[in-house]
Amino acid sequence: MKILVPVKRVIDPYVNIRVKSDQTGVETENVKMSMNPFCEIAVEEAIRLKESGSCTEIVAVSIGNQSCQETIRTALAMGADRGIHVLTDETLEPISIAKILAKIVEDESPGLVITGKQAIDGDNNQTGQMLAALTSMPQGTFASKIEIDGEKIKVTREIDGGLQTINLNMPAIITTDLRLNEPRYASLPNIMKAKKKPIDQKSPSDYGVDTAPRVKVLKVIEPPKRQAGIKVENIGELVEKLKNEAGVLWHHYFILNIQMAK
Repeated sequence: MKILVPVKRVIDPYVNIRVKSDQTGVETENVKMSMNPFCEIAVEEAIRLKESGSCTEIVAVSIGNQSCQETIRTALAMGADRGIHVLTDETLEPISIAKILAKIVEDESPGLVITGKQAIDGDNNQTGQMLAALTSMPQGTFASKIEIDGEKIKVTREIDGGLQTINLNMPAIITTDLRLNEPRYASLPNIMKAKKKPIDQKSPSDYGVDTAPRVKVLKVIEPPKRQAGIKVENIGELVEKLKNEAGVLWHHYFILNIQMAK
C-alpha cells in the first residue's frame, strides 16, 4: 500500500509572529521556517505504518515556492521514500490545494492519504475535508489512533463529547490530531540519504487547476495586548467587577433566564 502525505512549510511555532507594517500579512523574511507540526505527525504515522508492514511506499507532497523542497527533504529524512513538489509562488487557498492534491491522488492511487488536521499559519482545517469531497473517499478527521485491518482502517477520533471510533474502507483520508504520536528526529545518516531521494517537480498548470484566489485579505492586525490582572479586596468588589467590567455575570444571568423561560 502507498501512503500520500501532504506537508506544508510554515513559520516555526516557537518564533514570535510579527505583522507587517502595511498590515498585508505577517513577516516571513529572515524568519525561521519549519514543517507544520500536524504534518510532522502525519509523516510519523505513515512511517510507523510502514515499519509495521502495512505500507510499502510513502510519498511526501508539498505545494509552494522553491523553499518547500527543504520541507520535503525533512520528510524524506524522517523516512518518506520520494517527494512531489508543486512549484508556485502564489499563496494558495485550501480549495486550490485540495484540487491539486485530488489530481495527485488520481495519478498516484494511494491506499491512504494522511494529512495534518490544520496548518498553524491559517488554522483553516479545511483541506482534508475538501480533498475527501473531491475524491469521494471516506474520511477520518482529528485522528488520535489508527489501526489497519486488511482493507479497512479503524480510526479513533476526538470529538466534543470524548472519543469516537469509526471503521473506514480504504482508500481513505485521515487528518491527524496532536495526540496521535510523537514525531521522531531525523538521524544524520537519514539526512544524508534524503539528499539522494527523488523529488518530482510539477506546477499547478500540469494538473489543470485554477489557483486564482477567491478570498481577499483586507487587513492583518495584531490581537489586543492582554491587560494585567488586579486584586480585589472582597467578594462584593469581585462581583461588581465581573458584572460591570467583564460582563460575565450578566451573560450567565441572561442565559439562565432564557433556559428558565423555555
